[in-house]
Amino acid sequence: MTTLTAQPAARTRAASSYRLTFGHLLRSEAIKIATVRSTWWSLGVAALLSVGISMMIASASSSFGPGFPAVSAILSPTQFTMLVAGILGAIVITGEYSTGMIRSTLAAEPRRGRVVLAKAVVLALVMAVTTIVTYAIAIAATAPFLTEGIDWSDSAQSIVPLAYGVLSMVVFTLLGLGFGFIIRNGAGAIAATVGVLFVLPIVFSLFSMAGEAWQWIVDLGAYLPMNAASALTTPGAEEFLPSLLALAGWVVVPLVLGWGVLRTRDA
Repeated sequence: MTTLTAQPAARTRAASSYRLTFGHLLRSEAIKIATVRSTWWSLGVAALLSVGISMMIASASSSFGPGFPAVSAILSPTQFTMLVAGILGAIVITGEYSTGMIRSTLAAEPRRGRVVLAKAVVLALVMAVTTIVTYAIAIAATAPFLTEGIDWSDSAQSIVPLAYGVLSMVVFTLLGLGFGFIIRNGAGAIAATVGVLFVLPIVFSLFSMAGEAWQWIVDLGAYLPMNAASALTTPGAEEFLPSLLALAGWVVVPLVLGWGVLRTRDA
């Protein structure tokens, strides 16, 4: 009697040719950011505020007396638009937590550091391009109102402060993104971002009336994001390194802490 032993057919699974590269991750983040209405509302409000305030300052510049740098009319609205930039950075990630999309993102890419980096890169590029376009529109819109136009032959009075203005807007946005990763709640992240960008400079400046014993707090205030950005965007400024290091710290530290929170806590 012969016993036949049936051998199960070998099952082979064809290896998928698809790999989630960093380029694919960037494209995914770009799609998510571009398809959310809050992104366009935030960018639109920032652009309108910037151009509108620039035109108001330019129309009043003749009353400021001689020596008013024309480029300041373009950069002065930053103290208002920085809040919109920071809030945009916060809601980009907290919106994913509120909808649960962050779980899909992490299922597709478990390496969480790459998720943080991809979102930061895309958001930085979006804000940089938006700011450049906004500055171009503001320059054209304010030209009829300025008694003396921007001196493009002197980079310290034109290109350099404008470039630092773009950098500052990117920093404000990434600061909000970092707080969003850390706090994970829209209201909390927005409150923290507004507190650092707007409230702390006011609080620190109040100590200038408290005498020499509290001068160290006033000096420390120079390294807050808005104050560091103001120093960089001042036409003709010569000391850049301390302010640049301060802005770099306000980007790196929140994003690294956010990455740590993302690694150690469930989505």
